[in-house]
Amino acid sequence: MRKKVILCVLLLLLLTGVSACGQDRQESGDSYQIYYVNKEGTRVASEEYVTDTEAGDREALLQEFLAQLKDTADRPEYLSPLSETFQGYMFNEGQMNLDFSELYRNQEPILEVLCRAAVVRTLTQIDGIDTITFSVESETLMDAVGVPVGAMTADSFIDNAGTEINAYVDAEFKLYFANETGDGLVVVNRNVVYNSNIPMERQVVEELIKGPKKDGQGGNEAGYPTINPTVTILSVTAKDRVCYVDLSEEFLTPMNNVTSQTVLYSIVNSLVELPGINRVQISIDGNTDVTYRDNVSLTTVFERNLDLVETK
Repeated sequence: MRKKVILCVLLLLLLTGVSACGQDRQESGDSYQIYYVNKEGTRVASEEYVTDTEAGDREALLQEFLAQLKDTADRPEYLSPLSETFQGYMFNEGQMNLDFSELYRNQEPILEVLCRAAVVRTLTQIDGIDTITFSVESETLMDAVGVPVGAMTADSFIDNAGTEINAYVDAEFKLYFANETGDGLVVVNRNVVYNSNIPMERQVVEELIKGPKKDGQGGNEAGYPTINPTVTILSVTAKDRVCYVDLSEEFLTPMNNVTSQTVLYSIVNSLVELPGINRVQISIDGNTDVTYRDNVSLTTVFERNLDLVETK
């Protein structure tokens, strides 16, 4: 009887040990997030994904993640962010390029951005994939406004406050660029798809820095650039109907023959077109005690000036 009891105890301990080992193996898997787009096509969401694949096995993890992104059959609440237009990928020193067929361009702009965000945020979790680029038939992908989409990271889809990308909006901005002689302004109405977490005021300044779109950039807009393209936006805030724009010192470098009045009122007039903005103050590296081009003090709070605008 004593031998039977001992055997039962040993068997029980053995079974418990096997169960514990199995549990340890299950819990030892690495946890990741797979990002999807909700069925309505309005936001990005994520699901936990646990795998026993070693973190250093980049190719194996990549195949698993791509399979998860492609197949949402068991997740009817989500859209697959990696459509059938996906053709393949390449690596080059930490950068991964995903190539798509021409049909990729047929997506709605907002949905395309959300799907791209889901793919990038999923795949950049893999060690060795630092940035991701997209191409269509081996040509660099252009965004909704015709600007090349460069190398992306997960942070490319997070606004300055750290809020996850959830929705994009389509808006029309009235922008003022330089005329041919640089001493006046021309009006350009531009449709822009942008992250709704970004203030409209900041987006307007970003569009001005991009300059008018020309052939090969998704359009043929009138006018010429007014702001040095190397300028960095340090901050754009609005308070009491005044928009405060802080730019890097590169703003002080003139653009060809564009006059100082044309540059300043390119910014001011464009921002005053927005609801709730009546005046604009511009600073350089946080300092307004600056004389722009030796003839305009930036301590001035500027109001709209339509005298520089050319009429058709």
